[in-house]
Amino acid sequence: MQTSKFILLFSIISLGLHVSCTADDGLIDDQDTGQEQEVGTPVETNSPNSNFQPAFEGQTRIGSVTTETPFKATVISSDLTAPWGITNLPDGRLLITQKAGQMRIATTSGELSGAITGLPPVNPAGQGGLLGLCVDADFGNNRMVYWVFSEQTSGGNLTAVAKGRLADNESTIENPAVIYRANPADNSNAHYGGRILFDATGNLVVSTGERAWPATRALAQSVSTGLGKIVRITTDGQPAPGNPTFEESGALPELYSYGHRNPQGLAFHPTTGDLWLSEFGPRGGDEVNLITPGANYGWPVITYGIDYNGEIMGGGIQQQEGMEQPVYYWDPVISPSGITFYKGNQVPEWENNLFIGGLSGMHIARLVIDSDNKVVGEERLLVGENQRFRDITQGLDNSLYAITDAGRLYKIDRQ
Repeated sequence: MQTSKFILLFSIISLGLHVSCTADDGLIDDQDTGQEQEVGTPVETNSPNSNFQPAFEGQTRIGSVTTETPFKATVISSDLTAPWGITNLPDGRLLITQKAGQMRIATTSGELSGAITGLPPVNPAGQGGLLGLCVDADFGNNRMVYWVFSEQTSGGNLTAVAKGRLADNESTIENPAVIYRANPADNSNAHYGGRILFDATGNLVVSTGERAWPATRALAQSVSTGLGKIVRITTDGQPAPGNPTFEESGALPELYSYGHRNPQGLAFHPTTGDLWLSEFGPRGGDEVNLITPGANYGWPVITYGIDYNGEIMGGGIQQQEGMEQPVYYWDPVISPSGITFYKGNQVPEWENNLFIGGLSGMHIARLVIDSDNKVVGEERLLVGENQRFRDITQGLDNSLYAITDAGRLYKIDRQ
């Protein structure tokens, strides 16, 4: 294992979740501490891909903030192979997926286990592979793990959810079983979505992509398919009790929200319990969304992005009645993947901030969100590392842990 350290020191006045407003003098008032924080010019300086206008002030290119508390980012391992998802085990170690189809366990100092095998075969082509994962709240007794993967079937590829028991010797997954498939299958090897987590009721929340092609893209608006959706299921893969109902006939009972493109970030707010999501746009239009059960998030009817060939998507509209607006969007894109909220006092100004792994952006985005669920500040962290940050989580020790496509595992904590 190669270990190197990168010490990053930043300075500004601390802030927390309960930010009330941005005054005319460019300061943010923090209701918790009574302090003020200066907001600088937006971190994004490149020209947007389009001339689309935001629906409200602060929806994009918000002013910059900077972390005051000295902190360090340490590469504790460089020996992962295309890691994709990371989560905590109850003993504080980290369980990590690798795209080709294995899991690894990492200690908080970077020691890695051998490959954990025994999972159902994945199709690692393109954007597919072994994706997001989570562990059962009763893992100490049942040792159950849940994960998302791209499954190749006779009809094509699809986003699937499976579960299995981590063996006592931690070398294999025992009795793996596929519990859910987001139909229909398609030959595309892109836009699988792929994050999974438990909600407060003990049910699973899963993000699925719309599989990228124009024909499947439109299915994000169809409530009778599993593409471009957030689904909420039981640990046996059945529709979870309390899911929203839809007026349309044939609506799938597992659906929680729809109209998504390629959502690779899911996190519950530590104070409000609200579900937040990040998803990729095309050229521009990466989004952060606050999820309302039963709501339509618009793709591909409304978007702040354009097609990769430069043409306008659909009707070229960004707002439509009955479709939700993103809380925040980026143009140009940062390619937001895994997300997590910070809860703890190691770095006080990060309290309840949203951290987002950026792939093409090659940084971790920190968003300050006020009590009205508006983004009031943005910071770009670890820019100099030149890494595609695939996922990020907060460890049981309150440090942040991030994985990159190049195989690095970062530990980010107070200096």
